[in-house]
Amino acid sequence: MAMSFETIKIERLAGALGAEISGVDLAKPLGNQTFQEIHDALVENQVIFFRDQDITPDQHKDFGRRFGTLHIHPAMGGIPGHPEILPLHSDAEKQYSANGWHSDVSCDPVPNMGAILLAKVLPDTGGDTMFASMNAAYEGLSGKMQHFLSGLEAHHGSVHLFGPSRHENDKRPNAVHPVIRTHPVSGRPCIYVNSSFTTHIVGMKPKESRAVLDFLYRHIETPEYHVRFRWAVNSIAFWDNRSTQHRAIADYFPQTRTMHRVTINGTEAPFYRPH
Repeated sequence: MAMSFETIKIERLAGALGAEISGVDLAKPLGNQTFQEIHDALVENQVIFFRDQDITPDQHKDFGRRFGTLHIHPAMGGIPGHPEILPLHSDAEKQYSANGWHSDVSCDPVPNMGAILLAKVLPDTGGDTMFASMNAAYEGLSGKMQHFLSGLEAHHGSVHLFGPSRHENDKRPNAVHPVIRTHPVSGRPCIYVNSSFTTHIVGMKPKESRAVLDFLYRHIETPEYHVRFRWAVNSIAFWDNRSTQHRAIADYFPQTRTMHRVTINGTEAPFYRPH
């Protein structure tokens, strides 16, 4: 049953996930009830969107800090004076590559809880972002496949994406996580492997691992599990990294697209609890 909200307005955007929130100005401090309703809307809808939020870097970080401590990316620097704000910039010289389904930095032993992405500069057309519900993808599996996957663990790495470490403080994390994780707030099971960071399933022969992962990656691409967001300047997408994957559509080259991202640290390693 859908939750009721008093201080914000919610418009659902797709069957599986996604909602646009209005009636809140993120440039102003959030009251406790408004914060709780935004938190609950995020858990319920898995990704939430805001329009017309002309906020400063400090206000961006302040909003993120209501949900937890802020993450600093292990391989990419922040904007000047704000290491917690990751710039994602594409132009005619360099195109930022996130055009594949992924969960952010799942190679961390404790992956981040979520991210708040703010649009600063956009192309005339294109540059949408797609989000996929890993809970809906799990529920779309047969009971036998759910049971099979629930006993598996997968390795997530980063060297193959970011290259070897360049200096002592430049970490290249890796971790082993359950293939099916339980959301720590909602209790819902979610698929937790992705084509960017997951390298193999622990304890399987390479061909077996590849077959299972390839099946899951194709399954995740099912349109019924998706919502697609069309950006405008000062729009925000806030996604729950524990229950979603996302993909930036690279269909605007050589135009410019600049986004600023605040990432919220997780508080627990992924776990699976039978339901």
